[in-house]
Amino acid sequence: MFRVVIPARYDSVRLPGKALRRLAGKPMVQWVHERAAAAGAAEVLIATDDARILDAARAFGAEGIMTAATHGSGTDRIAEVASARRWPDRDIVVNLQGDEPLMPPVLIAQVAALLDLTPGADIATLAARISSVDELLDTNTVKVVTDASGRALYFSRAPIPWNRAGAPAGLASQTDARGARRHLGIYAYRVGALKRLAAFAPTALETREKLEQLRALENGLGIQVADACEPAGPDVNTAADLARVEALLGGAPN
Repeated sequence: MFRVVIPARYDSVRLPGKALRRLAGKPMVQWVHERAAAAGAAEVLIATDDARILDAARAFGAEGIMTAATHGSGTDRIAEVASARRWPDRDIVVNLQGDEPLMPPVLIAQVAALLDLTPGADIATLAARISSVDELLDTNTVKVVTDASGRALYFSRAPIPWNRAGAPAGLASQTDARGARRHLGIYAYRVGALKRLAAFAPTALETREKLEQLRALENGLGIQVADACEPAGPDVNTAADLARVEALLGGAPN
């Protein structure tokens, strides 16, 4: 049994109001909610700090909950929900970001099952193979490396692992992306670990890389990683992303 919480804020820097941007006639957050509901979650909640998103959620039949406007991340927002609902520490909650309208439901179920089947882990997440050097070198693509058991060793915007033999003349000369994996931004948490994570102050590596998951690693939380069982759809961060997803859904963005 697992729950899904969709953190959705209105004030996106690159695409203001993106949770309510319409895709094929529906607000984006509705598409995300439908993906979560199709994954077999026992409960799906939309956590927001904006009455417009709350009203939209209720209009299409979703359960929404207002949270503080001061949260710096979706993790903090979900931790507030978990505390308010008094979910047991052993329960599993999936963080499905509000800009993932094409997230396959099977991946939502997969990340929850991964955590359930890995008793020693606090958090679970998914990855996908990197197939090109361009993607490896792209700082907007977060890379992850793990140990032999699938436990995360590090996440970075830098190209890791680095093939020294494939780059005889420095960074731009790299020719080999084999073994590199891209991190997918979906997480399952044990509620107790989620509360602990939200209570930690930002850490040095997190601040440097601008990657919240490093806070978990720096504080000794175990993150289990598995390859996604099918490709994840593109998320939405910009107007161009919105148009791309709209085309995949067969409509015109507005």
